[in-house]
Amino acid sequence: MKKIPLDEIASKYQLSEYKELYAKVIGLIDSHQIKPVKASGINGKSPALYREYWLVEEEQDISQYAEELNYEIVPAIATDYYRSHIEQYIQDRKWVLLLNDYLKNSREKFMTQMSENERSFDIWHREKFLKQEQGRKILKRCGMEAKELHFYRTTEPIAYYSAAKQTPQNLLVIENKDTFYSMRRFLIEGNDTICGERIDTLIYGAGKGIIAAFADFDISGEPYMSAPGNRIYYFGDLDYEGIGIYENFAAAYGSSYTVKLFKNAYVRMLAKAERMEMDSLPMTKEGQRHRLQNMFLADFSQEQQAEIREILEQGRYIPQEILNIGDF
Repeated sequence: MKKIPLDEIASKYQLSEYKELYAKVIGLIDSHQIKPVKASGINGKSPALYREYWLVEEEQDISQYAEELNYEIVPAIATDYYRSHIEQYIQDRKWVLLLNDYLKNSREKFMTQMSENERSFDIWHREKFLKQEQGRKILKRCGMEAKELHFYRTTEPIAYYSAAKQTPQNLLVIENKDTFYSMRRFLIEGNDTICGERIDTLIYGAGKGIIAAFADFDISGEPYMSAPGNRIYYFGDLDYEGIGIYENFAAAYGSSYTVKLFKNAYVRMLAKAERMEMDSLPMTKEGQRHRLQNMFLADFSQEQQAEIREILEQGRYIPQEILNIGDF
């Protein structure tokens, strides 16, 4: 309940005379619209009134909502939760009824799969309702799973450059933008190998973004890019994050594609870094998990593994930008 001071009551009803105010307050108390806040104390006048009052809220008739849940909601929506949480239903009612209407009158639309935002707008007239707003909570309270709405999730389109379209071919995923552009330029100039390996297609990985983006690779890329027999190489920074991206990428897609480390480029990075003082290498970026698994290191000789470990344990890393177009 909300409190209202005595002077607000006088102002609300435009009462300038005290006896009029007194009569009004007593009338409001008798009609159960307000109750005195006894802790506020009396005002010292005669007859006395309390300084503050509780506004008595009218009890809401919830029977209509119970009836609605029992008889107007389609069987696909479970009403158990809302029948035991009527106040929550009153808050969610607009969204539940829109879903109910869609299931009742537009069920044939589920025959055509839509994107998540498209389906969200089609049902609730808000494109981000499922992804960013309360759509998931509404579905859970309705006893439904998101997959029942028959939508697909979208990812950022993959940026790529293909110098050749024959199959099988070698594709190279590159973590950083500068290296992607430099290698692209190198191929455009007529070269067909990078670091001694034939490369037909370059893919910009955008850091960790490649892991999610690659889920739709078979439909977002050209058919020749996912052809059987293709090899997909990965090249990123020589730091914990870059190594982790490769290992996660290989774990996620190694069963569907032949995923390999672009070892030749890393060997050239190490060779170039050897000509520099350790202190000249940049410090490892903050927030990286210092975890090194064997999947990455297994591609290198014992000597190279020791070199990589030393760089990382010294809190340093080698960015892939250490290589430029003259090193490919």
